[in-house]
Order: sequence, then structure tokens, then C-alpha cells
Amino acid sequence: MTSDRGDKPLSCLVTGATGYIGGRLVPELLAAGHRVRCLARTPEKLRDYPWAGEVEIVRGDVTDAGSLAPAMRGIDVAYYLVHALTTGSDFEETDRRAASVFGEAAREEGVGRIVYLGGLTPADVPDWELSPHLRSRAEVGRILLDSGVPTTALRAAVIIGSGSASFEMLRYLTERLPVMVTPSWVSTRIQPIAVRDVLRYLVGSARMPREVSRTFDIGGPDVVTYRDMMQRYAEVAQLPHRLILPVPMLTPRLSSHCIGLVTPVPRSIARPLAESLRYEVVCREHDIARYVPDGAGQPFGLGKALRLALQRVREAKVTTRWSSASVPGVPSDPLPTDPDWAGGSLYSDVRERDAEASPQALWRVVEGIGGDHGWYSFPPAWAVRGWLDRLVGGVGLRRGRRDTDRLRVGDSLDFWRVEEIEPGRLLRLRAEMRLPGLAWLEMHVETDERGRTHYRQRALFHPRGLLGHAYWWSVSPFHAIVFGGMARNIAAAAEASAPPDRAMAAVSS
Repeated sequence: MTSDRGDKPLSCLVTGATGYIGGRLVPELLAAGHRVRCLARTPEKLRDYPWAGEVEIVRGDVTDAGSLAPAMRGIDVAYYLVHALTTGSDFEETDRRAASVFGEAAREEGVGRIVYLGGLTPADVPDWELSPHLRSRAEVGRILLDSGVPTTALRAAVIIGSGSASFEMLRYLTERLPVMVTPSWVSTRIQPIAVRDVLRYLVGSARMPREVSRTFDIGGPDVVTYRDMMQRYAEVAQLPHRLILPVPMLTPRLSSHCIGLVTPVPRSIARPLAESLRYEVVCREHDIARYVPDGAGQPFGLGKALRLALQRVREAKVTTRWSSASVPGVPSDPLPTDPDWAGGSLYSDVRERDAEASPQALWRVVEGIGGDHGWYSFPPAWAVRGWLDRLVGGVGLRRGRRDTDRLRVGDSLDFWRVEEIEPGRLLRLRAEMRLPGLAWLEMHVETDERGRTHYRQRALFHPRGLLGHAYWWSVSPFHAIVFGGMARNIAAAAEASAPPDRAMAAVSS
């Protein structure tokens, strides 16, 4: 069914653009050809997003009618993607007031449609029996639908994608606990949905016919229990089968404390999520497909949604993860602006040194590492690590290197593989030794603002399961010797190889 708006670009207002869904929706709207305006209480928080220069950013608050009026002016579609996810006693009143102010401002400014993303609620539970947060989500939807502005209120259960709070809880619990004692909600049925499908429905909702104003349940094709979802995650993440023991007397309140101990998800977020897990949330209809048609293979099944959420790690694309990211590849990838606890664990060891040598001299040492030149720190430790790797069927240090002086992407280098090389600037190696996780070693040659040569080294490790975390912490006491010594000796080797006049020029410039 087509919209009465035709195919012309629409002017869209996005609230919650610093959040999980909002930050991913904006580039999807831009890709669809729409004009985007973002409302933010602190516009400075949006400056690190890769699309910040392509949108209009206005300062405002959804509870402040004075700031909403100019933000709504000339807007065709207003996205309401904010919630008070706290454990405070007044959050329901805050949500209620914000939705009322937003709906009234949209009506007065002639906005064509409101699009809202809320939570899926059980069919047979009255609102007063719902958890406070699910109850508030449902109330916000009703307020917007009653605003007098045509409204699309989408309702979703667990959203599968790196950065989603409910998915991150699933990730950390499954990865860190091979044996889990859980509340009885582990047997509750749910209908998860991939973040790509959520965004597709959000973008498509902008062009719904004006006469359509209602709620829509959205979900993937699979109805599973939380136990099933944890086991499917373990399978996709290549973890051993998890032993999950339901304990009926373990309340959601107690389980939220356990989640806080095991995962880095803040308790203020974990508690309301845990309280909502006891409800069966399964779609009662799929009417959204009448207005936003599903393509072949859509919506994605749970297995594919999980594979997409873990794809960046499994393919070792470490540069597009967490704080090292610049532009996300797909909506299921982490964003650099996601919370620190999103994206899974990534341990790092960073070492930096100034070198009294030219960048060219330092790069020659970096590119010549490994093989006969060795690893510039504590040779017995590297030799022992190579022997241990061979004992468990790994490649060890026996492969050496193809060329004594030059490297190219794909070269084997002892028990590493060259994953990326930017001549004169960056060498990134991916470990091919037997490890309970994925590991990289990056070596950067830089020049600071005073023209001095600077060496930066970063070891990264993404653990697989509890054994991976144990491995990192068992070897971390030796990092100062191995990685610290490596940085010192690489800088020293560059200084020793540089002609005295070149080295002095590098320091005095």
C-alpha cells in the first residue's frame, strides 16, 4: 500500500539521536533521501557521529514545549525514540509528561506523522500488572496515538544488535558464564527481532497513508525462550553448550544484582530489563507488512540476526569496533558512540615511546619485525609461547617471514598474519596461534605536533567465553616485560640505525 506523500523526500525530526536506535536510524533516513533534523539536549554529544555534518542539529528537550515548537516547524515525520530508563520513582510521570508535550507540539505545528518505538507487551496481562517500564512504554504509545496526529506505534521485544541493552546482557551472560543459575523467566517465550528489521520498519513507516494511525507488533520469524536464545548465541559465538539451571525463587530483583556482578551493563538499566523478562512477549499480528513489505528472507531469523551482530568480531574487523571506529559498516555493528559496556569485551595493552630517529628509520624496524629479527623483547618468552602453541597443534614460530625487509597484506609472520599495512604508518597483525579468543598487535609510526617521531603500540584481545577472560588476566602480569620491553627496544633499534645527524634533526625540528 502506498502513501499519499508520493516519493518526495520528507523532513524528519529524530529525538534520541544519541541513543542506540536513534544513532542508527539517522543514516538510514539519509540513505533513503530524507532531510533530517536532530533534537538533543546537548548537541555537542552528536559531533562525533559520522553523519553530523549532513543533518541539522537543534537544542531542545521533549519536556520543553518552547524548544519543541521551532524543532517541529516544517517537519513531515517526527520520530519519538526517548524513554526514562531509570529506577527512580518518578520516571513514569516524566515519560507521561514528555509524550503529552511532544504530541501537542506536533499537532500545533502540523506534523504529518509521529513514529514511536515502544515495547511489546503480553496479550493477557492488564497494564496494572506489568512492570513499571513496560507499563510506561504502553502508556506513551497511547498518548501519542491520542494526540490528534497520525501515529505509527511500533512494539518490539528483544532487539538483536551490538549495543542494544537487552542483547548486551545476553552477550555477557552467555560468554562469561558456562554454568548459569537463572530465574524461571529463562523459560519465557519471546520473539526477538534484528536491528536491521527494526530500522527498516521505522524508515518505511514515514510514508504510511495518513488515515493509518495504530500500533504494530514487529518481530522476527522465530519464537524462542531465553534459554534457547542463550544456547543459540553460544552456538554462533562458537562457545561450548551452556548449562542453564532455572531457580524459581530467584526473583528479578536478585537476578538484576547478579547481572550487575557478571556484566558491565549498569544496574539502572539491568534492573528494569530484568523485571520485564518474566512476561511472554510474542507478536499477535504482522500487519506492518501491508505498509512496509518484507523482502526475500525478511525479517531475519534469530540465527542470522546473531551472526550479523557478531560478524565484525568473527571476521576480525577490529578497526570498526568500539573507540577505534570511524564509520559503522551496518546497523548491527557497534558505533563508536555506544556506551562503554556495549560491543562485548575488548582488552587492550597500549605502549607509547618517543624515538630520536626519523619516521623512516622507525618504520624500517617495524616492517622488519619477526623472523630472524625477532620480537625485540624477552626472547625466551616468545620461544616458550611458540613451543606451547605447537604442542596444542598451532603454527608456532616456525613459519618465519616471506621477505626479510618487506611485508604485504596476507603475509604470514611467525604465528601472526599481516592484516593491514599502511607503509610508513601502520602495521596490524592478527594472531594465528591457538587462543581462547581473537588477538591483534598494532604498531603505529607517528609524528607529533613538534615534529618528533612517536611510536605507539597496541595489543588487543577479544576473549571467547570465560576461558578467554581467564587467559587475558593470567598473562597480563607479563605484559610490562613483553610489550613494554618491545616498545622500548623497537624505539632503541630505530635510534641505533639512524645516522646521528638524521636523529638529531628529528629531535630538534
